[in-house]
Amino acid sequence: MTELTKATALNLPMVDPLPPETQKYFDICIEKLGMVPNVLKAYAFDIEKLNAFTAMYNDLMLADSGLSKLEREMIAVVVSSINKCFYCLVAHGAAVRQLSGDPQLGEMLIMNYRVAVLDDRQRAMLDFAAKMTMSSAEIEEGDRQNLRDSGFTDRDIWDIANVAGFFNMTNRVASATGMTPNPEYHAQHR
Repeated sequence: MTELTKATALNLPMVDPLPPETQKYFDICIEKLGMVPNVLKAYAFDIEKLNAFTAMYNDLMLADSGLSKLEREMIAVVVSSINKCFYCLVAHGAAVRQLSGDPQLGEMLIMNYRVAVLDDRQRAMLDFAAKMTMSSAEIEEGDRQNLRDSGFTDRDIWDIANVAGFFNMTNRVASATGMTPNPEYHAQHR
């Protein structure tokens, strides 16, 4: 395995054999995505950590929410752009391209979301996620009110904060461990 195909720079081998439920999850990834994302492989040295990660990810990114899947992916990309997380920019940039059908939007969010053509709601959401990433202690009631004025409920604000918070955490773990994105992501949905 070359350095570019390893899940991380750490020597933490996956549990072998994987428990049947984990193997089934990985098989579903292969069926739906054509690969097992390296982030899952990275966590697979400890099945309890993998399960905790996937439970939180699936709840934040896939469960019912006032935020669309695209909006949640947009938050992931903007947070990852500020944090310069190579793994998440590649993986979630591909998701934005897929969900939006707009490769240009994916690139704009990666480079500088402020140049993207966004509606007022999306702009407010991404401004909040960016402020939370750069200076969360400076968030005030006016920032939350701006989201409400843009059509978000308090539950939506909770989801925006949690998605942004999750990616701030995962960006740091991915960068610190040298997590490498799957090569397949680079060409997807362009």
